[in-house]
Amino acid sequence: MPSTDPSTEPTPAERARTILAAAGSVALTTTGHRVEFVSLHSVDAASRLLLLNPEDGSLTAELAVAPRSGLAAYVELTDVAPVAVRDRVRARLALSGRLTLAGPDTLIFRPARVALADGDDVRAVDAAEVAAAAPDPLAAQEAELLSHLEAGHAETLTALARLVPEHLLAGVLHIRPIRLDRKGLVLRLEGLDTHDDVRLPFASEATGPRDVGHRIHELLGHTCAPRPRARRTRR
Repeated sequence: MPSTDPSTEPTPAERARTILAAAGSVALTTTGHRVEFVSLHSVDAASRLLLLNPEDGSLTAELAVAPRSGLAAYVELTDVAPVAVRDRVRARLALSGRLTLAGPDTLIFRPARVALADGDDVRAVDAAEVAAAAPDPLAAQEAELLSHLEAGHAETLTALARLVPEHLLAGVLHIRPIRLDRKGLVLRLEGLDTHDDVRLPFASEATGPRDVGHRIHELLGHTCAPRPRARRTRR
């Protein structure tokens, strides 16, 4: 059941849109400033970032002399696993675009170019596709769901490991839930100084947090089946 079949994973545009919605912090860089926004941003239906204008007026002053199209800016977001694993960065999202002022307290960043870095793999993602994508329906509760699975269901993780090809389990010391989305669960297989991530795709997509338990029970129903060929997730 472990898979890298693209149909069993969110698309790059969907992942980018989910990171935009779920990230707790945003780093914005202009020609003259770099500002960290912690819990001070939101995303509208067009995937534009709405940012709280810093009280020091630094960006306001820079915008005052910018072209009417806005100030060129670069935004970085990091997707961090909510469980304590060796390498917690799951992906990085970089956007370039224009920053404008939408009133004294609000800035609007309009992405024009998007790049998604997943491990060593960096892919350009069409900004229009990101704007058209919807955040994953589990994104807001993913941290809580993964933490609950990690802390209280070690026996479930051990059972799910039976779906992983045997040779990937050689030398594995810990099995941790590293990612959860509507299409599946990703387990991290931690060795002494190495790790592998393996995706277990759901038989049908989860439409919300209440579906997760059912989808995992469906996976557990396959644990007596013969072990499949090795397929790892992209990192």
